[in-house]
Amino acid sequence: MIAFASLLAGLVFGLGLIVSGMANPAKVLGFLDLAGHWDPSLAFVMAGAIAVGVVAFAVANRRAQSFLGAEMRLPSARHIDRRLVLGSVLFGIGWGVAGFCPGPALVSLGMGEVKALIFVAAMLAGMGAFELFERRKRAPVPHAA
Repeated sequence: MIAFASLLAGLVFGLGLIVSGMANPAKVLGFLDLAGHWDPSLAFVMAGAIAVGVVAFAVANRRAQSFLGAEMRLPSARHIDRRLVLGSVLFGIGWGVAGFCPGPALVSLGMGEVKALIFVAAMLAGMGAFELFERRKRAPVPHAA
């Protein structure tokens, strides 16, 4: 049942990205072009998403289990550090250059968009590089004899 609910939620999310225009890089870039021909329509999409998120997190914070009985595991980190800021800046630069962020890129990939294929490949390479660096950082350093 949880897998079916997850599939349904993903389908509704993807459909919402298509209907709202978030899967269209030209629309996203128009929203980000504050100095040119700014398209404010995605601001309403974001405001709606924030409103739904605020209500959903308020309900989730009061529950120990999801509506389907799964354990609630909400994020607990509250501090802002250099890694968070740097990651946010990189995310914003990638979004501004390509017109995609991960969710809409996957939807566009499913629609056969070639630009999305390049973006998703670069995104996966970046995720792999991050994982590699994290593993090296956590690995014990061998001592010379």
